[in-house]
Amino acid sequence: MLIEREELCQLIPHAGSMCLLDGVLTWDEKSIICVSHSHLLTDNPLRKNNKLSTLHAMEYGAQAMAVHGGLLARAAGEQHADGYLAALRDVKLYSEQLDTINNPLTIEATQLMAGNGNLMYAFEVKAEDILIASARATVVTRPNDLD
Repeated sequence: MLIEREELCQLIPHAGSMCLLDGVLTWDEKSIICVSHSHLLTDNPLRKNNKLSTLHAMEYGAQAMAVHGGLLARAAGEQHADGYLAALRDVKLYSEQLDTINNPLTIEATQLMAGNGNLMYAFEVKAEDILIASARATVVTRPNDLD
């Protein structure tokens, strides 16, 4: 694995069990592929009534996007600005639950646009080669000088 969980959790504002990703398999200037097994954990913080809805795949995608932004900022010698999920579009869910999928999840996020503090990504959540969920997400960043 290219980047382990401990390092990637430092790139996003989520701590402890809310950091859902286990590692980064590969990344470049425009995309990232992450892996996760946390959908199988009984103490996953997103579980409700002992189930994990596929709708929560959106959070896995958002975290992959955040890790990608953090890696880009770090490569440029900068601090990653806080981002806020502003919109989800073209959400497609191909399963009812994540916790019934026994294989690791791979989360592939591709940056479609970046400019003026706005970012747009497309992402897919898969188990092996089976598509579980996909969406496009828009993130608005807050400049670091507003802290």
